[in-house]
Amino acid sequence: MVERGFYIIKDQFFKDMNDPYLKGNKDANRPHYYCYKEEKTGLYWMIPLSSRIEKYRNIMNKKIENKKPCDIIHIIKLDNGKEAVFLIQDMFPITEEYIEREYTIVHNHLRLTSEHSAIEIEKKAKKVMNMLKKGIKFTPTQPNINLIIKKLKQRH
Repeated sequence: MVERGFYIIKDQFFKDMNDPYLKGNKDANRPHYYCYKEEKTGLYWMIPLSSRIEKYRNIMNKKIENKKPCDIIHIIKLDNGKEAVFLIQDMFPITEEYIEREYTIVHNHLRLTSEHSAIEIEKKAKKVMNMLKKGIKFTPTQPNINLIIKKLKQRH
């Protein structure tokens, strides 16, 4: 797996983890961003994407207006020219066996090439991941990260 690459996840992952709040595959069309590999556990951390820009821009603007940090979502324009929302609050761990394939556009693996954006997303993701592991919830519809970690460890 290539860091900062986008991937399609196997449907089997969603069946095995059986978490109602994991963002689904949308018929193998939802790309997930590979943020980084956790060396200690060997788990890969994935961030689901959304194309619902205005919905999440409004959430971001409300947080900014209230002088609150907005580490849970991030909006940028990708190399394919489209804006995407990184749903950092919905990030989850995975093992390589559950990766279906690279997410490609005209046979090219889509990757995040902006160094600045990648560093910013990774910084937010590490902060959010640590909070998720402590059981902190950002939304009522959030995957149970600790249960997913437990299930992944049992499989190996």
